Amino acid sequence: MIYQLSHTTSYNYQSGVTFCHNIATLKPKHMLGQTLVEYNLEISPKPTEISDKLDFFGNTVTRFSIQKYHKKLKVTAHSKIIRDSSLVPDIYDNFDGQRITLNQAVIALKQINPELLDIKQFVLESILIAKITPEIKAYAEVSFKPNRSIFEAAYELMQRIYNEFEFNTKVTNVATPIHDVIKEKKGVCQDFAQIAIACVRSVGLPARYVSGYIETLPPPGKVKLIGTDASHAWFSVYIPNFGWVDFDPTNNQIPKNQHIVVSYGRDYYDVPPLKGVIYSTGKNKMKVAVDIRPAL
Repeated sequence: MIYQLSHTTSYNYQSGVTFCHNIATLKPKHMLGQTLVEYNLEISPKPTEISDKLDFFGNTVTRFSIQKYHKKLKVTAHSKIIRDSSLVPDIYDNFDGQRITLNQAVIALKQINPELLDIKQFVLESILIAKITPEIKAYAEVSFKPNRSIFEAAYELMQRIYNEFEFNTKVTNVATPIHDVIKEKKGVCQDFAQIAIACVRSVGLPARYVSGYIETLPPPGKVKLIGTDASHAWFSVYIPNFGWVDFDPTNNQIPKNQHIVVSYGRDYYDVPPLKGVIYSTGKNKMKVAVDIRPAL
């Protein structure tokens, strides 16, 4: 699949802003199974300073500051992407990877080598997944048994979250603790991904947060509206001797060509699309519009 993608974030400031400094994580990854053909970032007003770098997790981040008075800020990322998930090793084609159990994985992760040192950081606590409660661990242990396949357990966990949690955009925000989410069983894709990550880490396995997009298709006979796609999030589990396997609990599926990867992190805190500080007073309004469609 070849996609044209745009992600626009607009801010309207009630009292205006005299200075702002921002970090944007909007550039899709160029990796096996996903080729970034074009990328352009438009910022209005024009930044006084702007630079790109790779962060600790290998994501491209753009730092920019605007050092003049403005009442609006608009940031639009345009991308052209080729997705071909058939190029990525498939867990279904790897019988050994499917059979790795929790006990075997925990033993394998005790080894010391450069690759595993990088992997092990995803077992540790993170800003938004800082404390694993007994309730979360108990929820995880329904699926994760010592001698059960990690893949089977993670797949079942994905299915359980899909079936037992309600997708509701009015209940949570980026600051809602995961303990509240698992209690209420309501939230959005970000919450579901972080609940799953907390569960996986509670049994001693590495899990990472994946930020990106998913193409949404209109009902049969309907025209797709511009801006109806959305930022998306899912989780990934590391299986020793195979690698990372992605799971989307919001849609109950293993991501393929409809999923576009932007960044990896320990949780949402590491990879928000746009964050920053401003010098201002009064309220501000934010609007986000994402559009994904097959390229002609």
